Amino acid sequence: MLEERLSEEMKTALKAGDQARLGTLRMMRSQVLLAKKKDASIDVLPDPEVLRVLGAYAKKLRDSASEYEKLGKSAAATTIRAELAVVQEYLPQPLSTAEASALVAQVIADLGATSPKDFGKIMKEAQARAEGRIDGKPLSDLVRAALGG
Repeated sequence: MLEERLSEEMKTALKAGDQARLGTLRMMRSQVLLAKKKDASIDVLPDPEVLRVLGAYAKKLRDSASEYEKLGKSAAATTIRAELAVVQEYLPQPLSTAEASALVAQVIADLGATSPKDFGKIMKEAQARAEGRIDGKPLSDLVRAALGG
């Protein structure tokens, strides 16, 4: 379970005195706890949900780093990118462009989509099959291109 792994690595980072990693792991843990708080009946958050939460956190970090870069604050951007590297250790490997294109083509074939009107249902199914391994924007670009829209 990812949640348990996160707790164990927090202990390891604390014992090793790795404050930067520990801080990032604590933030990740806090994101997971906030998600758990939404449903009091959950003791341990299922791995797919932990991946979704951590994926959203990684996206926030990427956005923050790019904003700092735009503002010319490269030191802050570097710090955030280091945090992002820790978060990405927990996330599945992102799909390559070729893999994503193949996924989109397979979804279109499976659903029998023929026009840009089918964009919504293709996106929904492609995101479900990708399991968080690709961001929405690149995926939507691939779907639009494949549907000729």
